[in-house]
Amino acid sequence: MITAAIAAVLVTGCDDLESGGTAAGSGPDAAAGRAVSPLANPDGTKPGLAALTSEADKANARKLIQGLTTKGRGPKTGYARDEFGYAWMDTADGVPLARNGCDTRNDLLKLHGRDVEFRAGSDCVVVSMSLYDPYTGKDIAWKKAKATEVQIDHVVPLSYAWQMGAAHWDKKKRQRLANDVLNLLPVSGSLNASKGDSGPASWLPPNKAIRCSYVVRFAQVALKYDLAVTTADKATMVKQCQD
Repeated sequence: MITAAIAAVLVTGCDDLESGGTAAGSGPDAAAGRAVSPLANPDGTKPGLAALTSEADKANARKLIQGLTTKGRGPKTGYARDEFGYAWMDTADGVPLARNGCDTRNDLLKLHGRDVEFRAGSDCVVVSMSLYDPYTGKDIAWKKAKATEVQIDHVVPLSYAWQMGAAHWDKKKRQRLANDVLNLLPVSGSLNASKGDSGPASWLPPNKAIRCSYVVRFAQVALKYDLAVTTADKATMVKQCQD
């Protein structure tokens, strides 16, 4: 459960945005007004991941991260992707964009992409778009013919979640985590592959400007799903949002 104190941090983040706080990061997506601060996007339904640069934003970020509980990483025994439902199911009830007739992957491409083009006769299947990848700080001109150039990253990896407690959840909760837009970002396919099931202590986006925002999103997901993080991960997360 998100505590009242943590909820207040989220609200403060939104207030900061409205009063001139961090609304967008660097790069072409920011110029297009398409990158939103994670503090102003607590449900993940707005596009992009903007850098947090102000002292107020970073202070709010640290408060959020301090609300995380810690424990050791458990065994991977029994983990399989199917334990979280089949990939990109539209029927994971209880998360944004569920049961809208479009699978989760295409929902994410539509949400975060620019100049989106659809398959003929479809308002769901994305066949081309331009994507600003916050992890690299670069634009990707993507076409479905080379689908793996953009992959959907689980910010909190499913295997990580399994080892931190999801092994004991019911399947519906695991399906929500796997398809919740708060836990999903379309990014460079090669980077997504290199991340694997790493926590922040082992992997951070190469774009240093976005690292505080990335760990805030990681914390938001962990708090929403009552997931602990490792002590090393929490320390690394706080460090990314130091002044």
